[in-house]
Amino acid sequence: MLINALSAQVLCIDVQEKLLAAMLGRDELLKNAERICAAATHLGVPVTATEQSPEKLGRTDLCLRKYIQNTVPKLAFGAVDEVLLDVLLPEPGSGQNQHGQQNQYKGASGKSVPKHLRKPEPDEERDNIVLFGAEAHICVLQTAIQLLEQDLIVWVVTDACASRSLANRDAAFDRLAANGCELITTEMFVFELLRSAEHPKFKQVQALIK
Repeated sequence: MLINALSAQVLCIDVQEKLLAAMLGRDELLKNAERICAAATHLGVPVTATEQSPEKLGRTDLCLRKYIQNTVPKLAFGAVDEVLLDVLLPEPGSGQNQHGQQNQYKGASGKSVPKHLRKPEPDEERDNIVLFGAEAHICVLQTAIQLLEQDLIVWVVTDACASRSLANRDAAFDRLAANGCELITTEMFVFELLRSAEHPKFKQVQALIK
């Protein structure tokens, strides 16, 4: 099975300023995260981010914010709750943000943005969730498994994930694969979205990898 641009969406897990400072492989994570988000944006794939305790750990890294359409703050390590599911799988006729601004969603303890301000649902349900972020063995792992429990197809971009130790990161990949996640790399993601050198945006997207 290959990733299809019409049925995919990207979920950026806690790529936050203060959290990144403690991560091994921080630079690689950020470089590949930006490639993923830029390619997704060029090819019409929605990008959502979660932020763990943003008042303490800071916002999503600045280099990614321009690509992110929706941001969901959270306290739980596993991000999947009614708010995130409503963002990833909006109800028909949910409307859109008319001003092109990033939607900020409250966590479970607050109210969510009114439905008439949310982005429109795609023509085809985007049930393939491509995720990456930090930490691999905590928030990425728990969120991915929760998404699988919602009968969604989950792809984890391994070279855009990090933990404070390689042992924890690698153990996370083992568990994710054992639970049914597809493990991929940034280049796999980009070129599976394109499928062909004849794609009208091939050169533009390929330039992100060079």
